[in-house]
Amino acid sequence: MADKLKNTKAVKKIINAAVDIAMNPASSNDVAFMNKSLVQANLPHSKPKSDVWVRKNGNLSLVVQAGLDENGESYGLPYGTLPRLGLLLLITKAVKAKSRRIELGNTLNDFIRELGLNPNTGGGKRGDAKRVIEQMNRLFNARFSFIEAVTDLKGNTGKRRLNMEVAPKTELWWDIKKTEQGSLFESWIELGEDFFNAITATPVPLDFRAAVALKQSPLALDIYILLCYEAFRASKSGKSRFIPWASLHEQMGGSYSDVKDFKRKFKQALRKVRSVAPTIQINEENGGIRIIPDSLPAIATNKVM
Repeated sequence: MADKLKNTKAVKKIINAAVDIAMNPASSNDVAFMNKSLVQANLPHSKPKSDVWVRKNGNLSLVVQAGLDENGESYGLPYGTLPRLGLLLLITKAVKAKSRRIELGNTLNDFIRELGLNPNTGGGKRGDAKRVIEQMNRLFNARFSFIEAVTDLKGNTGKRRLNMEVAPKTELWWDIKKTEQGSLFESWIELGEDFFNAITATPVPLDFRAAVALKQSPLALDIYILLCYEAFRASKSGKSRFIPWASLHEQMGGSYSDVKDFKRKFKQALRKVRSVAPTIQINEENGGIRIIPDSLPAIATNKVM
């Protein structure tokens, strides 16, 4: 599908990544993880006007609240691709190390490189360093809530709720003017206990090379992560996985006016995703998309850990 993409600088990077993924099977170092609940309900694609964000998918709701700085002012909600890459990195480190304490490197540039970004873009308004600091402050200080509607065997209905701080303890030695200069101490965060338990309970494996290649589009990144999850389910059950357009719009279409507009943008992003996810087979149908059981997970089982 790469030949159907427009010939832009960003698309060339996707094509290069697609070739790398096709020619070089993922190693254990390429494996990243996302949490199942965060696959089903996503962060904002663009800057929200509010300090509270709600996403619903069936009986599951994700509520994200912005944290406060030392002056009692809001950091704002995390949005776009950077906090998505940040979550992938945090969850992957937590799953592999089985530890709430996440080491972030000795310099800001160390962390930027771990996110799969270029530290040489500088610290200006459009530089990665400034955007990384802003979005990580938004992410680390946010409060996540998973709320699930439940029904017992007698038909009684109720709700389960889990309120979680992402990182109640942090120590960041990040200097926008000295991104390559290390301090005497390394930067680190400590994930909240409930958040750590939630994100490591049901990890979804994916190829981090593909995620980095899609970093220009939060919608494409969400689609890739969702397809990795659904391909795993289809492969395991031997049954196709059908997802209606209306459900996809409710889950990840908060920035799009209606289902028709979302469907058009989804198909554009899907062309990029197909390029870096060659093992996942998808059929586009009138009512939605279908993931075929012959799909292979993005990461082979023996590479997961």
